[in-house]
Amino acid sequence: MKTAELTPTRSGANLKHLLKFGFAIFTMGLALYGNSTIVEQDYGWFVLLPVIAVLVSAIITHRSIESLLFGSLVGFLLLDPANIFQRMIDTNIQVLSDGITAWIISITFLVGGLIALINYSGGTFAFSNWVSKYAKNRSQTLIASWIMGLVIFVDDYLNALAVSSSMKKLSDKYKVSRQMLAYVVDSTAAPMCVLVPISTWAIFLIGLFEANGVFAEGTGFNGYLDLIPYIFYAWIAVLMVPFVSMGWIPKLGAMKQAEANAANGELPEEDEIEVRAVTNPKIRNFILPLVAFMVATWYFDYNTLNGIVFALVFTVPLFISQKLGTLGKLVDQILDGFSTMIQPMVVVLASFVLQRVNDELGLSPYVLDQVVPFMDAVWLPAITFLVLSILAFTTGSFWGVYAIALPVIFPLAQALDANIPMTMGALISAGVFGSHACFFGDATVITSKGAGCSPYSHALTQLPYAAIAAAMSAALFYLMA
Repeated sequence: MKTAELTPTRSGANLKHLLKFGFAIFTMGLALYGNSTIVEQDYGWFVLLPVIAVLVSAIITHRSIESLLFGSLVGFLLLDPANIFQRMIDTNIQVLSDGITAWIISITFLVGGLIALINYSGGTFAFSNWVSKYAKNRSQTLIASWIMGLVIFVDDYLNALAVSSSMKKLSDKYKVSRQMLAYVVDSTAAPMCVLVPISTWAIFLIGLFEANGVFAEGTGFNGYLDLIPYIFYAWIAVLMVPFVSMGWIPKLGAMKQAEANAANGELPEEDEIEVRAVTNPKIRNFILPLVAFMVATWYFDYNTLNGIVFALVFTVPLFISQKLGTLGKLVDQILDGFSTMIQPMVVVLASFVLQRVNDELGLSPYVLDQVVPFMDAVWLPAITFLVLSILAFTTGSFWGVYAIALPVIFPLAQALDANIPMTMGALISAGVFGSHACFFGDATVITSKGAGCSPYSHALTQLPYAAIAAAMSAALFYLMA
């Protein structure tokens, strides 16, 4: 009997391994064929192959890092199969040497350290207890998470970690799935950041718009305010959360199973940021470090790296003065926070390597070249949103897509006499969708870490809601153009 019961399982497992192996061999063989057919560095449709490899691999394996590495391998086979190992090493060194990469690594580790420090002090526990006085059921818990996400708008990384880690205990109490919590938190990360003109996303976009002539120098802030009403995807993504939280929008797709598992008391088997319970916790130990971060970020001209460093320098003496630990003990907690962010950072770094490969292949210019001839004034905002959303979703490069597409889309909007604020709103919306929905995007990875689920399960359960928001946004961009 036992053998009969195990045989189908073993057979199914063998078939799955055979499918993985067959797909890998076929894709790599196709990449080698593509390399042999290129003329003058024109890869044609083969530029889509690494992205397809990543998406299919993620679906088959449910693994982010391995899928990204496989996609990069396929890209290197397309580019230069004879020197593949040297190209891989050189590209990794280039990624690690890049200033943006160093900034993101620093921000991610330091935010992880600050959250670990707050958690050690009992601040997270105290905040969760305080919220529990007002949130008496699952809907109220999700709405409270949503409101908190709206308040922490300065930086999407801090938003993702602070909200998810502080609301996780209460979510578990009311049997809210970790994936549902992650969806609510992620919906107020990048979407909220672009709707507030004093966030890291907004400051980057203002500088980019001024550099490309969308706004005259020094007028970017006021110009960006005029664009905010047209960032349809961000508005819809943020405003959908209460409808999902109250059950007015039903559980969809994989979220149904995640919620059913949570209702049965089943939690994902993932390494997570634990909420430490302490006696007599103080809520000020949660609020003051976050306020210090936001105020310092504003003071240093919205430099979040300076803001997080100041927050740590502020928080350590604050906790020492309360005799919560020695300097050495608190530094150990910060280092423990660093360690919790290693896996998310490996995913992000692997995605950066894939971005470099896609840039060398010319993925974004290729896609834009295919659709630009079919654009007109009425369709431009909608097509801009749809095409750039696909690029952002498949490449994991959100700010990079902005930088590549803006010099193409803005002059085209001028030439077609299209609605420029709406077209720029469509461009911004596309990057936000990518951040919100991408399986290996930094926001997805960090939010899932804070909430305690895998990046794949978070992205898969969130995708139907992101798709609804995207469809509504595309319709609005067409109808209002």
